[in-house]
Amino acid sequence: QVQLVESGGGLVQPGGSLRLSCAASGSAFSLNSMGWYRQAPGKRRELVANITSGGSTNYADSVKGRFTISRDNAKNTVYLQMNSLKPEDTAVYYCHADGSYWSFPHLRPLEVWGQGTLVTVSS
Repeated sequence: QVQLVESGGGLVQPGGSLRLSCAASGSAFSLNSMGWYRQAPGKRRELVANITSGGSTNYADSVKGRFTISRDNAKNTVYLQMNSLKPEDTAVYYCHADGSYWSFPHLRPLEVWGQGTLVTVSS
């Protein structure tokens, strides 16, 4: 099994910064896309940003220019640098990854979610 473990959430004032990290652990797997979603109270979960193993990135319009996603393939870790945070960025942030894993003799598709980390932007 593959697990994602997130860290880095917390309380920050408007205009501040936070960095989220998400590390994948397990065996016999490879990851294609890794990314971050968020869900605010009473709202649907939405994509924040994702990044492929080749480094191509995609951002929600609401975070472009403020958030930066990056990835360390050797460590199976994805990061989200969040700058100029706004109260509307308050949400539970979930790490997501897809790829494949070996369940011998088969290569099977993989999709996994982290447990979520709370980001609160408030004065």
